[in-house]
Amino acid sequence: MKQYKQNSPEAMARILAMLMVADGSMDDRELELLDKLNIYGILEIDRKKFIDVLHAYCNDLSDSADADGTVHLVDRARIDELLDCVDEPKKRLLLCAMALDMSKADAEFSELEMAIFTHMLDRWHLTLEDIQTAFADE
Repeated sequence: MKQYKQNSPEAMARILAMLMVADGSMDDRELELLDKLNIYGILEIDRKKFIDVLHAYCNDLSDSADADGTVHLVDRARIDELLDCVDEPKKRLLLCAMALDMSKADAEFSELEMAIFTHMLDRWHLTLEDIQTAFADE
């Protein structure tokens, strides 16, 4: 799997990319929402670089396919590896807030997206209240 510097914009973007493709479908509204919410600016990454990270993540998925071509979009070890690339508390809170916003883009928070988001909170020892408190004044 492609490696990015710890806490880098690319490492953060890769977590969002993972969430975007976790349910097996990529919705253009998710990318549009990233523009609308200035996620690229907040992550300090431009749209093209984000797309490059998304493309690299999809290539990683393809490269890890089983011999019969089966791609496992949700793999706990891979998810944990991605999540562990961000260890700054403020960045973790920010990613959780972004994940919630992205889940609204296609008007459906799939079971897989919910499972990954819940795992993200558990792995990072965060709660919805933590996210709300962190962004209540913004």
